Amino acid sequence: MTDAQNTLPETQPDADISDTTAKTKRKKALSLVALIFIIAVILYAIWALFLNRSVSTDNAYVGAETASITSMVNGQVGQVMVSDTQQVKQGDVLVRVDNRDAEIALAQAQAELIKAKRQYKQTQANSSALNSQVFVSDDGIHSAEAQVAKAQAELNKAQDDLARRAQLSASGAISKEELSTAQSAVNNAQAGLDLAKAGLAQAQSSQKAAQSTLAANEALIRGSNETSTPDVLIAQAKLKQALLDLERTEIKAPFDGVIARRNIQVGQRVAAGTVLMMLVPINKLYVDANFKESHLAKVQAGQEAILTSDLYGDDVEFHGKVVGFSGGTGSAFALIPAQNATGNWIKVVQRLPVRIALDPKELAAHPLRVGLSMEAKINLASK
Repeated sequence: MTDAQNTLPETQPDADISDTTAKTKRKKALSLVALIFIIAVILYAIWALFLNRSVSTDNAYVGAETASITSMVNGQVGQVMVSDTQQVKQGDVLVRVDNRDAEIALAQAQAELIKAKRQYKQTQANSSALNSQVFVSDDGIHSAEAQVAKAQAELNKAQDDLARRAQLSASGAISKEELSTAQSAVNNAQAGLDLAKAGLAQAQSSQKAAQSTLAANEALIRGSNETSTPDVLIAQAKLKQALLDLERTEIKAPFDGVIARRNIQVGQRVAAGTVLMMLVPINKLYVDANFKESHLAKVQAGQEAILTSDLYGDDVEFHGKVVGFSGGTGSAFALIPAQNATGNWIKVVQRLPVRIALDPKELAAHPLRVGLSMEAKINLASK
């Protein structure tokens, strides 16, 4: 008993010391965890407020608004002045199409214009002639009216003679033969009157016909002159078309660029609309950077961007500006769009193309080509 009593007081202090030590360690551990948590929060706040000022992607490629060089006329290729990879300036002749057919069409159009102008002058001359004919027909009508009056007077005279002879014939003063002669004279005078009236009607009809022809002729040239009559305008339009077709036999570069995909040879016959080659404007390139949808919340048009190319490495930086966003993600415009309603759906982070315009001066110093890979970083703090 005495030994047990002596041992118990010695064990109790050791247990208390052990508990105190454990509590102290737990406090230190919790303090360390709390300190680490606070530091992490502070670091995240610093990153979010001061360091999270940009988004970047290496899924970016150079693009350009290329031009399809096409023939606007039918014909045989006479000369091809360029080849693939050749740089050209705006206005340089790329292809010449045989222009002999165009020259013939131009000569025909010029002849048709001259013919149309002569026809207008002829119509003007016809109006003058028809106007004179109307005046002449007035004289013919007056003459026919005089003939009618003369025939009427002769008929009246013959009728009077016949009436007197009829009275004398009743008393036997004249013979029947003389009476018959007077009757014949009346008949002849009546026929002469009918003939004169027919001549008057014919003269009046001729005048009306001349007036109608004059009116129709005047309608063709009324309100116009040699340069504004419809036939002349049509001929002028055909002449302009012929001149344009002749000009189009020389196919020129619409802007500065590099020739690509030339698929035309000398002697080949081309139709209007045939694509001859492509022209890439190397000084008007842009970059389509495909950013994840979760990175685009703060991206806006007008923000500055820094880009590097695999062609030149990180030593050469290109500066650009965000000009806009695509109307849909890459998968939305894919040849075979994703079918998310099949039941086998797995969420995939989508990428939206962001168009970044490049500085032409930097492109002149370090040329790029369509399709090259780029790395793009957009400064979210810029406006």
